[in-house]
Amino acid sequence: MLFYRVKQFYWALISKIDKDDSNFIRHVLNADELELFNKLSIQEQKHSVRVAYNVQYICKNKYTEINMNLMLKGALLHDIGKIYTSLNVVDKSLLVLGDKFSKGRLKNFSKNRKINAYYNHAEFGKYLLEKIENDSKLLYLIENHHNEAITDDLELNILKHCDENN
Repeated sequence: MLFYRVKQFYWALISKIDKDDSNFIRHVLNADELELFNKLSIQEQKHSVRVAYNVQYICKNKYTEINMNLMLKGALLHDIGKIYTSLNVVDKSLLVLGDKFSKGRLKNFSKNRKINAYYNHAEFGKYLLEKIENDSKLLYLIENHHNEAITDDLELNILKHCDENN
C-alpha cells in the first residue's frame, strides 16, 4: 500500500495531458463537460484520464454489455467536484495519509475547505453536473464513487475499482 501511494505521488508530480489524451477527452465529453473538466488541476485531469483508460480496458475485455460512453464520462468526470477547492499534490497526499492514519476521523474537521473538498467532492460533482446533465445514471456514478455501502452495482464497482487503482 505504501509503495502504491508513493507511485501515485510520483504520477501526480509528472502529470501532463498529451495530444492523445486531449483527443480522447474531446471524443468523450461534450462542450459543457469539457469546460468543467478543464477546471480540474492537471494532476486530477491525468488521474481521471488514467481511470478512463482503465475503465475502457476492463469494459472492452470483460463487460461488453456495459454502456461504454456512460462509463468513460463517469471516469473522466468522477472527481469534478474538486474544482471547488484546488488540492495540490502535497495537500492531497497529506489528506490521504491523514485519512488513513485517523481511520476516517479527519472527516470531523470538514469545516476546513480542503478537508471538505476531499471528503465531499462526489456530492459537489453531482451538484455541478446536474446543471448540465440529465443522465441519472451518470449523476449516480459521480455521487457514489466513494460510497462503500453500495456493492451490487456493476458499473459503480468498475468505476470504484479503476479509481482506487489510479
